[in-house]
Amino acid sequence: MKKNILIIGNSAKESALAKMLSEEFEVYVAPGNDSMKEFATIIDIREGNVIELLNFALENDIYFTIASSEDAINQDVANLFSDNGLMIFAPSAESAQFAINKSIAKKLFYKLRLPTPRFAVYEKRNLAIDYLKNCEMPVVIKTDNHKTKNSVMVCPTYNIAKSFIEDCFFSGEQKVIIEEYVYGTNFSFYVITDGYKALPLGSARDYKFSLDGDGGIWTEGMGASSPFTKLTYDHEDYIMNEVVYPLINYMSEELTPYMGILGFDGILTPEGDVAIIQCRPFLQDHDAQNILSLLDEDIFKLMHACTIGSFSDDYDILDFKDEFAVSAVLSSGQVKNEVIEGLDNIQENTFVGHINTKQNEYTEYETLGDRTIVLTSVAKTMGRASSNLYDDIEEIEFKGKTYRKDICKLPEYLYN
Repeated sequence: MKKNILIIGNSAKESALAKMLSEEFEVYVAPGNDSMKEFATIIDIREGNVIELLNFALENDIYFTIASSEDAINQDVANLFSDNGLMIFAPSAESAQFAINKSIAKKLFYKLRLPTPRFAVYEKRNLAIDYLKNCEMPVVIKTDNHKTKNSVMVCPTYNIAKSFIEDCFFSGEQKVIIEEYVYGTNFSFYVITDGYKALPLGSARDYKFSLDGDGGIWTEGMGASSPFTKLTYDHEDYIMNEVVYPLINYMSEELTPYMGILGFDGILTPEGDVAIIQCRPFLQDHDAQNILSLLDEDIFKLMHACTIGSFSDDYDILDFKDEFAVSAVLSSGQVKNEVIEGLDNIQENTFVGHINTKQNEYTEYETLGDRTIVLTSVAKTMGRASSNLYDDIEEIEFKGKTYRKDICKLPEYLYN
């Protein structure tokens, strides 16, 4: 009989993980989304309702839980489950604050002297606007928490930056981060850690801007390609030694070890320098399938080893497949409730992750606005993966469909 696993979350990253684990386990996802019904059981419990999640786990013989939801992590689902004798792969709320709150991360980066752009954190609108007057443009304005939209703005002028800061405070934000803009290529770098030892889980070249050529507005991600080939072994060693270990060592010394997947949003400058922008407490929707597809390890065994304390003894290095993965996010913008056609026509090596969709009474998927689905193609070469991806994108139709057409197609000098 298959053991029961609970995944807490509701988007494409949970879908990628749930589908992979469903081959070996009986998978439950709370709250999940309609697309996961094909390979998992969906549980109608909100991510932040950790007491109800605990009761469900106790009543349904859940063997292992994975919390990828920031809301659940911030509600300290890890300690709640552990205190009740349940195995869970997730950082404690206290240890994860730097991965959830950008201002805490930036202050910790500064304290540990990690390579990060200059910044300032303000809790008052007038002080933030006064600081802007001496900033070199463009400048990056961020809200404190990760949100699906309107959390980051790259502002080319003082007036745009001032307006965005005003909008943030008027909409109820308690603080904003003003950050120096660093020119270069955006990437994500992930590690898995038991709180004491960390190993690289993979990298991705991130396409954050909404339009081709890095135009338009900043988003949570419009696509990715993995591995990020411009990130050399020397770069990875630098990130591990100068960023990852200083962070996890500090957390363990503070008696709040971080156990889980830890993501780093970074920029590789034209000069070859690395700047770390912020952290994430799990994989991101637009690159989760990339990372998991290229990992030549059993992801459950890795998570389980971290949870039971055998990770440091069991693993010295992780194996990866000699393949490439490319993903693109398809957005419907303001258009909602439009049927998505062509999902049955995509190729075998292309995966579909649902970010913002629903099923209608005819079991057709419909758009719910903004980032809608993410397609990921895996192949032996980056070019083939990209070509297959765009072939499959052409098969999918819905009103308002937009996507970046330049993933893995930018001039070479823009990757340096």
